[in-house]
Amino acid sequence: MARQLERPGADQCRFRREAPVYTTHQSYRTVRGGDRHDHGMSQGQPRRPQGHAPQVPDQPIKYGDVFDVSGELAAYPVAPRDAALLQAAEQETLGQTQKGGPAAVLQSAATVNARAGHVGKGQITGPIADAGATVVETELPGRRVVSESVAGQVLGKFVTPPPVSLTEPSGALGRDAVTVGRALEAVAATAAGDKPVDQSDAAAVQAAEMCATGASVIAPGGVAAATQAAADENAPAAREDGKVKLREVLANAREKLPADKGATRMDAERVVSAEIRNKVDMATTLGGVAEAVTSAARRNQERP
Repeated sequence: MARQLERPGADQCRFRREAPVYTTHQSYRTVRGGDRHDHGMSQGQPRRPQGHAPQVPDQPIKYGDVFDVSGELAAYPVAPRDAALLQAAEQETLGQTQKGGPAAVLQSAATVNARAGHVGKGQITGPIADAGATVVETELPGRRVVSESVAGQVLGKFVTPPPVSLTEPSGALGRDAVTVGRALEAVAATAAGDKPVDQSDAAAVQAAEMCATGASVIAPGGVAAATQAAADENAPAAREDGKVKLREVLANAREKLPADKGATRMDAERVVSAEIRNKVDMATTLGGVAEAVTSAARRNQERP
């Protein structure tokens, strides 16, 4: 099903739906510009934006300077309406623009170009006027993948937890609720406890600790700090038998937590997201931290 949204200064927002492998839901937002200057469109391979665009006094900042794009698009200077269209697509899809995302990089580059007089304040790049700016949102179990493109070329991808209702399961508030700390200790008691600690484990434990304590930083000497230290120690080690295992850092997790609470659905989603963001295959570890917190949250959800 498709629907169109009229917007000032743009031809349309197009909503498209496709069915990629393993995808439970996918939505598109494409914003296309009306004014243009003529050039072609080509395809390329994406890469993560490299921070803020460099200050270039003599030459305009081009797409190839800040993104891994190919063909004629790479030689185009970034124009103000390019950034505006991608920001509009982000707003339509995600409900807000993404701090530090591709649209923010375009905005920074376009501002520099406009101030230097390389582009006009109302200018839009030809291929983007033709093909528009697209934000694709894919919902998977426990995660949401967002891909942002202009003129058919991907500028960046990122992963966030899927949207959830802001409700607390009654079972998570009870005295007998399965806490985040207990979930971490459960990992140490299973086969997953023999897994060498890596950065995905450290990220998941950090998210779990912040869920348990309600703090925005990890506690010095806490379970998250211990897990991160183990991941750092394991990183250069060549032999598996010499690496620190999950069991060693999670066995007494509750003693290392400044505070603890019953695991909720939102906690599980946060921990799952943290773990998969730090894994190449974007899959949770069988019986690992994310699955343990998810299991605890599910048990609490099912409690009367």
